[in-house]
Amino acid sequence: MNQEKIGKFIANCRKEQNLTQDQLAEKLGITYKAVSKWECGKGLPDASIMMELCKILKITVNDLLSGEKVKEKEYQEKLEKNIIDTIDYSNQKISKKNKLIYEMFMFFGLGLIFISFTIYPTDSSWGSIHSIMGLVISTFGFVNLISGKTIIKKLFLGIGYFVLGFILLFLLDYSNVVLNKVAPRFSYLIETGDNMIIYKTPFYNVYRINRNTKNEYYIIDTQKKYTEDNIPITLFNRNKSGIENIIQYKNQYVGNNSNDSHLIDNLPLAEYGYVFEIDSVNPGLTIDYHITDWYVNENHYLEKALLYNSVSIFALIDNIEQITFNFSGNTYTVSRKQIKELYPNFNDIVDNGINQNNFNKYLENKMNDNDFVENTFKKIFVN
Repeated sequence: MNQEKIGKFIANCRKEQNLTQDQLAEKLGITYKAVSKWECGKGLPDASIMMELCKILKITVNDLLSGEKVKEKEYQEKLEKNIIDTIDYSNQKISKKNKLIYEMFMFFGLGLIFISFTIYPTDSSWGSIHSIMGLVISTFGFVNLISGKTIIKKLFLGIGYFVLGFILLFLLDYSNVVLNKVAPRFSYLIETGDNMIIYKTPFYNVYRINRNTKNEYYIIDTQKKYTEDNIPITLFNRNKSGIENIIQYKNQYVGNNSNDSHLIDNLPLAEYGYVFEIDSVNPGLTIDYHITDWYVNENHYLEKALLYNSVSIFALIDNIEQITFNFSGNTYTVSRKQIKELYPNFNDIVDNGINQNNFNKYLENKMNDNDFVENTFKKIFVN
């Protein structure tokens, strides 16, 4: 069906009847833009007004669809051809409409996935539910956009699209967990312990320690080697204060302000704010915390933090000899000599540089032993 030919024919017939586009449109109860669209070959009159249009233009439907006045001897032949062309044209319109609908399904599903990843918190079940819903909707649109394939092939392609999409969602979620230290969206089981939440996924587990506190931290267990009983637990934010992170600030000399600042900033108590001063003559460090000491000593937090900070700083800065910790309530001073003589296994921690396993064993893990903390703190610190 030649739309351009039909459009020119409509224009010629309209002019023969001395009608403008506006006048023809008014008689048909449509806009002049629709008439202009026909005459430009960009569309055909709707079937509901075709008879009325032909009556106004004094032509037959067969003439209209042929784009010319049909001779009597060709009438039957043209009629049959026009019927076939009309059916084909209708099918194409339906096909285009359906294609648009299925494209909308596909991209709506992808949009729902995007919204689920950007709006909902990672530990919200709605994020994972809506992500899967979005993938299902997108898969439905994808399958219906496939043409020229058998139902079986469409089914396999649809399954492949869904599986690939789910793998990509899972990898995206895992990347977010690793990079931003957050809970996974796609966990099949969530267990709540005494001071942690465990998120279990098919390939790794995530432990959320000190949940909803300033020192909340995550441990991503890809080897599934941990359980609630043996997972490394500390009151501090292990992602910041753990030796795996702070070892990067190891230095021979105190006085490198940038290095010293980064080290202190990653140690416990920094979350309350601080300023520090360096004594380069008698190598030492004074840290003024913006908090009262007794205010932060629930569960021996102050004592644990001061022990942890002292051992960490003396282990990581080779020449420092003394540290003073100032609070609005009290001042605590400690020397390298006191730490070496009175903190058990300090030498094992600094053996050949820094022994990370011993650091965790003799410092981090010991902070969970309240009796050890009380006794060691009393021996070391001069208040």
